[in-house]
Amino acid sequence: MDGSEPGEVLPAAILSGAPVDLQARTVRIYRPAKTATQSGDWHGHHWRMDWDILQKGHRWENPLMGWQSSADYLQGTHLNFKSKDDAIHFAEKQGYEYFVQEPNERRIVPKAYANNFVHSPKKLKKIPTK
Repeated sequence: MDGSEPGEVLPAAILSGAPVDLQARTVRIYRPAKTATQSGDWHGHHWRMDWDILQKGHRWENPLMGWQSSADYLQGTHLNFKSKDDAIHFAEKQGYEYFVQEPNERRIVPKAYANNFVHSPKKLKKIPTK
């Protein structure tokens, strides 16, 4: 028995002895959007899981530089998965509460340069140039 058998999922936090703060974390599972400068779909097929910020006020201002400091070491951490089901299974296995944010699908409107010259039977439109 190595834990990969199908059946009821036993949270790993019960067996690992992790602190209670880590056991009750909420994670967000989502597929990240591509940046505005990308035109292809490279790296758009993986799912990401990141942890929500702790609500107990684990932030303070650093007196030397004035930056915000935090004791939450999972705040900037994320994990990548090949599918949404893999991420959900991992969250259940770790005992995390999770929510899935579905991606907004991109609608591509087919366009053709030839459509600018298609004849339409309505009245001719005059466009003044000066």
